[in-house]
Amino acid sequence: MKGMRARREIGFSEFVALMAFVTCFVAMSIDLMLPALSQIGQDLEVLRDNDTQLIITTIFIGVAIGHIFYGPLADVVGRKPATYLGFAIFILGTSISLFSYSMDMMLLGRFLQGLGAAGPRIVTIAIVRDKSEGPEMARVMSLIMTVFVLVPVVAPIIGQGILWLSGWRMMFVFLLVAALAILLWFGLRLPETLTVEKRSKFSVKIVMNSFKEVISNRVAMAYVIASGLGFGAFLGFLNSVQQVLQDLYHLGAKFPFYFAVLATGIGVASFINSKLVMRFGMKTLVLGTQMITVIISLLALISTFWLGAVPPLWCVMVYFMLVLMGIGLLFGNLNALSMEPFGHIAGLASGLIGGVSTLIAVIAGMLVGQAFNQTLIPIMLGFILLPGLSFAMTYWASRQ
Repeated sequence: MKGMRARREIGFSEFVALMAFVTCFVAMSIDLMLPALSQIGQDLEVLRDNDTQLIITTIFIGVAIGHIFYGPLADVVGRKPATYLGFAIFILGTSISLFSYSMDMMLLGRFLQGLGAAGPRIVTIAIVRDKSEGPEMARVMSLIMTVFVLVPVVAPIIGQGILWLSGWRMMFVFLLVAALAILLWFGLRLPETLTVEKRSKFSVKIVMNSFKEVISNRVAMAYVIASGLGFGAFLGFLNSVQQVLQDLYHLGAKFPFYFAVLATGIGVASFINSKLVMRFGMKTLVLGTQMITVIISLLALISTFWLGAVPPLWCVMVYFMLVLMGIGLLFGNLNALSMEPFGHIAGLASGLIGGVSTLIAVIAGMLVGQAFNQTLIPIMLGFILLPGLSFAMTYWASRQ
């Protein structure tokens, strides 16, 4: 009997793989769709090309809202019920997008996809914390993030392959089947990691007091705003990159492969970040990265006076690679700085900080994306103004 139980118990490798797949749903739902944005816009009779960007933007709005309540919910009802709820909402949103016949219906589905996918992504961290701590937790999270970083590289290629074989609706079928398969795997193989006696009792007063503590901390909120502005520059890029590479540079079906090259910039930054933090410290690294991003983007903007508003493709690829490496260094460090004062309410604080910074990023990224005018200038301005404002907020906070 003990041997049977040991065989049924989830092992380390399977646990890491399961948590990685659960975590990756947001990124997969975004990057998989990039090659199909133009086709979706045509089929749903979108009047403005820039409006197809909302297919990307809307999912982040759902993620931002989901950030705020899944953490407390998982502490009250348990990890698995909260995850099941997230998957259920994601599957509903995917089904709506699959059968959408208008842009409004598509955006409703995408919003629900983001709202649902936020749950498993957030609860995964809590599950890892339940099962491990210290160096072991760091090891597990590092392995999960390794898989997570690979998703932007492979997802658009998978999406393009689906487009070759069928239409864009089959992408949502792919997401639906993947969600059901992972949900079944999660339900059958992973036991509940938060026992009933360890669950929190829901209290509106405790939640409101915790939120008030976070919002009233001016230094932490400055880092939150800085994080949102930096992420906003990335969303501005993400909203526009399909139009840039496919429309301006006529890459067509080659787009996913060029995007994969760019996505490795963030991956490389994530891998070298820990060594750079140990050498320079988080604040110095963040300020330096923000300043370098602004300088590189200023030089790129100035170069358009003799290269033109649509520079040679190799110049654009080098520029995007450099600024995306910078964004990769900002992501985790600004989040860590904003979380420093809230170890005693880490779950609630993490949800609120993630939600607020994502909403700021969505607004900023939408402004950059909607300004796309068949040139690279709006994206360059986004990488100048937003990291510049982020630098100002970070500098102020670091001086307090």
